[in-house]
Amino acid sequence: MTTQSNGVIDVADVSKWYGSVVAVNEVSFQVNPGITALLGPNGAGKTTMLHLIAGLAKCSDGQITTLGEPVRNNPSLYQRVGFMPEHESVYGFYTGRQLVEFSAKLYGLSPLGEAVDRAIQIVGMEDAQNRTMDGYSRGMRQRMRLAAAIVHDPQVMILDEPLNGTDPRQRIEFQEVMERLASQGRTILISSHILEEVETMAGRILLMVSGKLAASGDFRAIRAKLDEQAYQVRIVVDEPRRMASAIVALDDVDSVSFDDDGSIVVLSRKVATIQTTLPRMAQENGIRLTRMEPIDESLESLFEYIVER
Repeated sequence: MTTQSNGVIDVADVSKWYGSVVAVNEVSFQVNPGITALLGPNGAGKTTMLHLIAGLAKCSDGQITTLGEPVRNNPSLYQRVGFMPEHESVYGFYTGRQLVEFSAKLYGLSPLGEAVDRAIQIVGMEDAQNRTMDGYSRGMRQRMRLAAAIVHDPQVMILDEPLNGTDPRQRIEFQEVMERLASQGRTILISSHILEEVETMAGRILLMVSGKLAASGDFRAIRAKLDEQAYQVRIVVDEPRRMASAIVALDDVDSVSFDDDGSIVVLSRKVATIQTTLPRMAQENGIRLTRMEPIDESLESLFEYIVER
């Protein structure tokens, strides 16, 4: 009998429904060592899918295995899996170190000191570990939550929207940490609704829309589909009118407008080019660029476009 070769995470014909609502519909994929991104608009079923993979919810149909074992009601497997939920559930009066120590206790680690020190060092939070969490920036909180999720040195990491709410610098720092972890042979599955967040770190992208797997492949394959349609990017700078004047002159820009909050909205079919050109343009003109992000509504229409194709 021939044994089928499965991935580290194997999702086979999985569905999840709540009454008449179908959250995940016959999804199949495999995840192997490195960083894989689960991409899709809000409400696509990403969080439900991650909860199923983490064993926090039961499949209505199909099956999921991680490291060759079923994920539901399997405490021994949980010792090899780290899960970081999207929403924070930490006490602000805890110091960062106390949060990681608490997580270490839940995983039954003893003694705690060495494991806690290692996790905090990995995320680069040694200097701030004894400060209370309510004094942290969003990026610092995310990194310390990551330390809590990896304190038991898991082989598999499941991260739900870990970059949500972070600024560009914090995103870079967080991505560097995850890339180091992946280079050590770990399997990392990270969800996001923003393509540019996963562009530089994910070797493979799984695109979910309306509970279904719409596409999978490397960034270039997904980008090629997205680049067929124009989409909007919001730019926040300290001199919007001067920046807008410079952007208008670009051949790859379809239109430039201003939002009510003063931010610039750029419509382009050459997203990859725009993402590299605008930061350089701002620097050359002495303009401070503080944010550059796709607009969710536009992204959702693009995801729907891919499904229709």
